[in-house]
Amino acid sequence: MPRLLLIDDDEQLGPPLAAYCRRFGFELQHATRPGEALERLRGGGFDAAILDVMLPEMDGFELCRTIRKESQIPIVMLTARGDVMDRVVGLELGADDYLPKPFEPRELLVRIQTVLRRAAPAAASGARQLRFDGGLVVDLDRRTVQRDGAAIELTSTEFDLLAMLAGSPGKVFGRDDILERLRGQNAEDIHTRAVDILVSRLRRKLEPLECIKTLRNAGYTFAGVRA
Repeated sequence: MPRLLLIDDDEQLGPPLAAYCRRFGFELQHATRPGEALERLRGGGFDAAILDVMLPEMDGFELCRTIRKESQIPIVMLTARGDVMDRVVGLELGADDYLPKPFEPRELLVRIQTVLRRAAPAAASGARQLRFDGGLVVDLDRRTVQRDGAAIELTSTEFDLLAMLAGSPGKVFGRDDILERLRGQNAEDIHTRAVDILVSRLRRKLEPLECIKTLRNAGYTFAGVRA
């Protein structure tokens, strides 16, 4: 049974959401303070974290940054409805998805299921690897990335973005196309900024390689050469 950690200072939110999650085969635990949440996450055993932006002790952005320094656990952030900057900052710090509050529990679980599918390693029978000049190796089955033999730590969303681009070198992917394929739903114009942030973050992690190119008014393409 997948285990989820809800990090939200609303004590009334946990029990009904946990009961709802149990109906769909998820176990949800609730931490109301960041310090408690970090202690639980460091103890291991959780498959994903649901993180509110507004928290005592430290805000959700700082907590997301702290978690990302220690773990690649999938993170879904809960943001204020209509606050686009909350979503943008959350994604920039390493969150895998976001959901405005108030939210429908069913939509939250659908998003959790999506990020868990992306994070789950595929069966390691005959690893499929994409190899490029510059020592870049993308292992599609193990969901790992190396540059000159050194591991590059990516979030599940960053890996999916790289796998999409590197899987079709030279093909141009528009921002809406990327959002639709990564999230499995039609993208709204207001969300396309999230793609720019994901690409920028991925580029930084791939440096000094410069294999992701921007085509003005068109989108992004992978310019790496197969080794």
